[in-house]
Amino acid sequence: MDILRGDEIAAAHLSDWRKLAQGLHARFLLDDFAAGAQFLAAVADAGASLAHHPRVSLVADAVDLTLISQDAVYREADGTEHVVAWVTQIELGLDAADSARIAPVWAQLLTGSAEAQGHGSPSDEIRDVRGRVPNLWFGDRAEGDAPGTRLHLEIYLAPEVVRARIDAAVAAGAEIVDDSDSPGLTVLADQEGNRAVICADVSAATGL
Repeated sequence: MDILRGDEIAAAHLSDWRKLAQGLHARFLLDDFAAGAQFLAAVADAGASLAHHPRVSLVADAVDLTLISQDAVYREADGTEHVVAWVTQIELGLDAADSARIAPVWAQLLTGSAEAQGHGSPSDEIRDVRGRVPNLWFGDRAEGDAPGTRLHLEIYLAPEVVRARIDAAVAAGAEIVDDSDSPGLTVLADQEGNRAVICADVSAATGL
C-alpha cells in the first residue's frame, strides 16, 4: 500500500485529519474523560471491523489519534519503494558533514540497535521500531558553518497554522533563517542561535 499524499487525502474528504510527518493525525475535543473513553471504545469497534487500529492518546478533554498502515510504502518519483511504519509529530534533525560515519553512534544512543539506522528510509535516518524516541534525520552541514554538528527540532504542523506559529515565534524573539521553501519548510532560530524547522505537507493546501 502506498502512503497517501496530500492531494489524495484532500480528495478523500478527510477534513478532521492532517498529514504530519508520514502519518495522519486528528484531535477530537470531548466533554470529559468518560466521554473520551466511550469515544475510544467506538474507535476500537470500528478498528476491529477493519483489522486496523490507530495509536491513541487520551487526556481529560481530548483524544488524539495517529493512523498509519504497517505495510505503508513510501514511493519516490522514480518508483523506488521504502517501507515507512513509524510516525512522530516532532522529529530531530542533525546537520553533519558525514552522516554515514556518525549514524551508527546515534542508532546505539537512541535505540540500542544498529538495525535502527536506515530502517524504512532511503538514507541514514534513525527510526525506533517501538516509537520510544523521535526519528533522527541527517542534513548536510552548510558550507562555512563552524566545525561540529547542529541538532535541531523538526516540528510538523497542519499547513493552515504554519503562518500563525511562525509569526508567534518571531514575536517572541525568533529569527527567520531561511524561508525559501516556506510554508513547506521554514528554518528559525532563537536569540542564542538554536534552530528549529517548521514543516508542513502543502501538496493539498490552497491559499498558502
